[in-house]
Amino acid sequence: MRAIDAGILICTECHELNKQEADTEEQNCTRCGAVVHARRPNCLARTWALLITAAILYIPANMLPIMTVTSLGKGDPSTIMSGVIELAQHGMIPIAAVVFIASILVPTFKLVGLALLLFSVQRHQPLSARQRVWMYRFIEFIGRWSMLDIFVIAILVAVVNFGRLASVEANLGAIAFASVVILTMLAAVTFDPRLIWDNTESDDDHD
Repeated sequence: MRAIDAGILICTECHELNKQEADTEEQNCTRCGAVVHARRPNCLARTWALLITAAILYIPANMLPIMTVTSLGKGDPSTIMSGVIELAQHGMIPIAAVVFIASILVPTFKLVGLALLLFSVQRHQPLSARQRVWMYRFIEFIGRWSMLDIFVIAILVAVVNFGRLASVEANLGAIAFASVVILTMLAAVTFDPRLIWDNTESDDDHD
């Protein structure tokens, strides 16, 4: 049985359990006074909005140069993929693999995974609740690692600044990529995982 079936609402601020009041449009938490809802209002629309915006920015994040490394007055801007290829050509396969996974595979998985999760919840697709929860937890867990490229660029820009001798400059691709990471993290936070259990009556995992 779900908590909502027993007339219990959880406060998202302090996690206090509140007995649902009848004929009340807006109910406040008995502990902290925050407004409590059975489900986060308009969470699906907000998550879709953040996800679609992230998907749009994902294109310039991969097409535009993410940084320019200048050495002895010469330097060419590099995209994420060209940076991976250059690292591989110089024999730094492990580093190239880390950058590829963190900057290409992880954001792609997050975008596709969140879209599938939202679609399955809205359309009542035959995907078990445990599969949905596993997917949601995994998306939340890997979200932070997508910032690896941005942290590296920020450190390089701050440390490598020797004028024409050597310097590193962040480009527009870095801004777009950071926006994608932040938006997908916000999308995962905005999504209400309790919705996963609202349409599992026919799932094999529903006990």
